[in-house]
Amino acid sequence: MRFTTGTAMYIYTGVTEGHEVRKKRTGMDTLITLQPMHHRGQESIALHYKSDPALNRQVRMLPKAKWSQSNKCWYVPLSEESYKHIVKALKEKGALDTTALKAYLEKKKKVTAILPVAAKNTLVKPVSISAAWKLSQENLQALEKFVEQLKLKAYSPSTIKTYRNEFMQLLQLLNNKPVNELKPDDLRRYMVYAMEKEGIKENTAHSRLNALKFYFEQVLHREKFFWEIPRPKKRIILPKVMGESELKRLFNAHKNKKHKAILFTAYSAGLRVSEVVNLKLNHIDRSRMQLLIKDAKGKKDRYVMLSPVLLDILTNYYKTTEPRPSKYLFEGPVPGTPYSASSMQRVFQLARKQAGISKQVSFHSLRHSFATHLLEKGIDIKYIKDLLGHFDIKTTTRYLHVKKEQLISIESPLDALISKDEI
Repeated sequence: MRFTTGTAMYIYTGVTEGHEVRKKRTGMDTLITLQPMHHRGQESIALHYKSDPALNRQVRMLPKAKWSQSNKCWYVPLSEESYKHIVKALKEKGALDTTALKAYLEKKKKVTAILPVAAKNTLVKPVSISAAWKLSQENLQALEKFVEQLKLKAYSPSTIKTYRNEFMQLLQLLNNKPVNELKPDDLRRYMVYAMEKEGIKENTAHSRLNALKFYFEQVLHREKFFWEIPRPKKRIILPKVMGESELKRLFNAHKNKKHKAILFTAYSAGLRVSEVVNLKLNHIDRSRMQLLIKDAKGKKDRYVMLSPVLLDILTNYYKTTEPRPSKYLFEGPVPGTPYSASSMQRVFQLARKQAGISKQVSFHSLRHSFATHLLEKGIDIKYIKDLLGHFDIKTTTRYLHVKKEQLISIESPLDALISKDEI
């Protein structure tokens, strides 16, 4: 029996023949069934057998053995070590039935292959392996084909994780009902359920519909019936922008040169956190005063300006930091590997608190602020679109709404007509 836990694989032997055959072969009447069990958030091996005082004493002596009152059984952690202790202690006490455990481990191996551990730089929450293994075999195969097709279509790792997570929400709800049997009306009702009962927002609803559309149209090659399911109208959410005085306080909050350089880099060219993470030393073009943003969102490369001020900041950072970065502009604890996106988010939030900025802004607000400030300085929105790497100018026009907030500083003619003394 193959036993997979984490990234390691172990080979075990187990008794799998029927009880009567086993009884004749071993002369043992006691059957000890080993079953997988999720208990208190941990994977465990549950031991089920007909109660016997001598056997109870032996099981209690197993390392880390505990009694589950709710499941009415003894259990140990699901691990190579625990399994070996069970075999050594109980092989002479009864016949071990590992059929259920074997099936679980084989399924877990497949699930782990479909749902690899999320990369450190991703901001997308990974799917729970414990949730995926509960899927029916048919729906697990559907998930496997879904991920395979996304990879064949060369979708980005971030999009694959997002679509996979959204598809999983439906599969978990279906239990044993095959996803392939669903009709347009079923999916319509499901989306109503997701919005009313799960409370998903408009953007999440669009992502979930995109994932379902991909499965039924790209994997199953069904007719394009998703036009029958209306998409919720997205809310117009204005980007959160910081003023120039707030930005100065933010930049001065950190004494660490690396942290300051990260914040300056993001604002200077309106970069996403993932773009700052993936900047390499050879992406800095001093002769043309440009930064190459490679493999950005939508698999687009683009050039952005390299501010002379930023170049001075980066040069000072590079010359004084130890150890010096060897590949990426900002490296993590392991030389040659990038600083993580989550660490950059923490750098920003720490600076925000130290700068006394109560506004609920994030690292991405540096990008919003860059675009808005350019617009306020009279830069054509078409150029801003290219600098930000937007596919559609409609995405960039959000910043026009932010700029309109300046209307509140225009004096109303009522103020000129009637003074405060006349009120």
